[in-house]
Amino acid sequence: MAALPFDQDLFDLLVCPLARTPLAWVEGRLVSTDPATRRAYRVEGDIPVMLIDEAKELDEAEWKRLMSAGGPVGQGAEAVRKRHGRATQA
Repeated sequence: MAALPFDQDLFDLLVCPLARTPLAWVEGRLVSTDPATRRAYRVEGDIPVMLIDEAKELDEAEWKRLMSAGGPVGQGAEAVRKRHGRATQA
């Protein structure tokens, strides 16, 4: 599995701006885990470009291939809080 080019906390906090779903890191890009929108976001100079208008809409076969490739998937804000020893806030 390829190492993330940016901080793990950032990765866990990022979501697809269109679908608001977690992202997977696959083949050097961030891919929405939402099967309806199937967006891929590029990373430039280790900085995610999270603009919907600049995202690539993947066809279903390509999206399924990338999802089955087994890249890491962002775990959300709770994972960041746990990693840093912070309790969940109500």
